[in-house]
Amino acid sequence: MMNSANEWQTALPEFLLEAETLLAKSEECLSHLHLIRNDSDAIECMTSSLTRLAEKADNLALQAISEFSRHIQYLIANAANPLQLHDQALDALHACLTLLAWQLELIDTRTGELGLDESEQTTLIATVTLQIPQKNFSFKPEQRLHRAS
Repeated sequence: MMNSANEWQTALPEFLLEAETLLAKSEECLSHLHLIRNDSDAIECMTSSLTRLAEKADNLALQAISEFSRHIQYLIANAANPLQLHDQALDALHACLTLLAWQLELIDTRTGELGLDESEQTTLIATVTLQIPQKNFSFKPEQRLHRAS
């Protein structure tokens, strides 16, 4: 977590650049999965990019971004059959990545706050969950979408 506003304002542009790169990589992997459904490398690339994004967001105390990224990553990693994601599942994942990109743009560069109605995140996670059957659908408390107001 940042100790001062100056540290925050210095670290945020670097984070946003890296986050944009990680999201672009995830999008590229997702596009690849539309063409080749059983590409385990593309799935691994997407999950590792989302994990890194969550870690980087944690470093800046961007809880909404880190939890959402981690939740998406978990749903992909815990898929009953990750090598057979159908179009609706891939479209739902694309919607999640689009929302993440949009949320990154809404981070207040002075305060680091992200004024967010988490209902869209919750709806998208529910959609992904319906589209991607899970091996084990028991989340640990730290994996749930929750934020103190």
